[in-house]
Amino acid sequence: MRALLLRASIKRSLSSDFSRRSLTPGQLMFLCALWVLLFPPDVRGSGRQSASPASNRLNVLFLFADDMRFDTIAALGNREIRSPHLDRLVDQGFVFEQCCIMGSTMPAVCIPSRAMLMSGRSLWRTPTDLKGVPSLPEILRQQGVVTFATGKWHNGKPSFARAFSAGRAIFFGGMTDHSKVPIYDFDPTGQYRKSSEKVGEKFSSELFAHAAIEFLRGHSPDQPFFCYVGFCAPHDPRTPPEAFARLYDPAKLTLPGNFLPEHPFDNGELKVRDELLAPFPRTPEVIREHLAAYYGMISHLDAEVGRILQTLEELGLAAKTIIVFSADNGLAVGQHGLLGKQNLYEHSVRVPLVLKGPNVPRGRSKALVYLHDLMPTLCDVFGVPAPEGVEGRTLWPIIRGETETLRDCVLLSYRNEQRAIRRGNWKLIMYEVQGRSTVQLFDLANDPEERENLTYDPKHAQTRTELEKLLFEARAAAGDPLISSTEMP
Repeated sequence: MRALLLRASIKRSLSSDFSRRSLTPGQLMFLCALWVLLFPPDVRGSGRQSASPASNRLNVLFLFADDMRFDTIAALGNREIRSPHLDRLVDQGFVFEQCCIMGSTMPAVCIPSRAMLMSGRSLWRTPTDLKGVPSLPEILRQQGVVTFATGKWHNGKPSFARAFSAGRAIFFGGMTDHSKVPIYDFDPTGQYRKSSEKVGEKFSSELFAHAAIEFLRGHSPDQPFFCYVGFCAPHDPRTPPEAFARLYDPAKLTLPGNFLPEHPFDNGELKVRDELLAPFPRTPEVIREHLAAYYGMISHLDAEVGRILQTLEELGLAAKTIIVFSADNGLAVGQHGLLGKQNLYEHSVRVPLVLKGPNVPRGRSKALVYLHDLMPTLCDVFGVPAPEGVEGRTLWPIIRGETETLRDCVLLSYRNEQRAIRRGNWKLIMYEVQGRSTVQLFDLANDPEERENLTYDPKHAQTRTELEKLLFEARAAAGDPLISSTEMP
């Protein structure tokens, strides 16, 4: 009661014209500071709705990489990569160390991954073109938030037109020559006709960073914004600018501990385009060359991220902007004899996820989360309720320290051939390829690189049985189209 009376008294002093005229500047500043100290803004995600999005005064800057594995940031344990700006983001922000994508229904993993991210829905309930499904920026735009996008949008032009009120250097595609990106200027009609396409004059990461910086510099600070930067890096062709290519000597890079010349069995996708980027069997020399180019792309991406973050600081926007960094999927680059992301190993399903900004403490979480949990999480930032059908779960209870976990397990899937379940540190992967079944069981606590298959170890028979049952139940709950017709043994 005393706090409420004090709040009312300060509010009267600040709102009264007579009080503002009679108070000295120093007294007025003291009352303003006391108000903020005693009654800080609500942490977004509390479940309470603000009067309007504009009243929140919070923005979101979403930096999204393409094919970037969870462990390719120095601050997250990679001792060979150089990523000073992402390191700073990790050190100052909140990190989800076990963020996964649910999987894919096609070799182009990024398409369903990005659709899930934007819709907050799970794999089999998300149309890849987002037709008939409200997306995060679409909802925010309807609430008066300025929605800006630059870079890669791989879920169709109609969904982009519904979602964004502004844009620049927009790429409608999956992969491209990084030095000759086919882009569009923002089209308020939403048509984006082929005749309007042009070629970008900068390397992709620089091109998109420049567009984001120009948006930030020209944006009115009176309106909240959602700025989405969809980088094409480090997706192949991995051709980093020369200065960044020289950062890494292939001969000095460490091979992954789970390097193999070839995958030990047919997983159903050994001849997909990604896997044909290097000859079979893989050699240490070739994989080191791929790693050097991969790291070079990421270091250049890091430098461009640094330019955007510096601009945010210079404009005074950092104090009221939630920064998100993540990626659409990981990549093998030599692990398990693979190069691509068409599998359910940790290197391909896990992605970095870092949040930094107002009301976001420094910290780390090992909770199992999905990338599409970001959709309701960012709705909360703007005080906008997530629409019906959203299956992702807001991450704010973990960020605020109210709980350590949101779910007991995560379901993973790739096309019709691969299904997996992860609970705690245990992971079961089941394959059904041309009538042949294969099962893998990994103890990630003792074997994080998934090298030792414990499927037939009698000591873990009960764990396998439990995970098989859990996998079946999770598939049924998620609407797996194979669950009623073809069962994996």
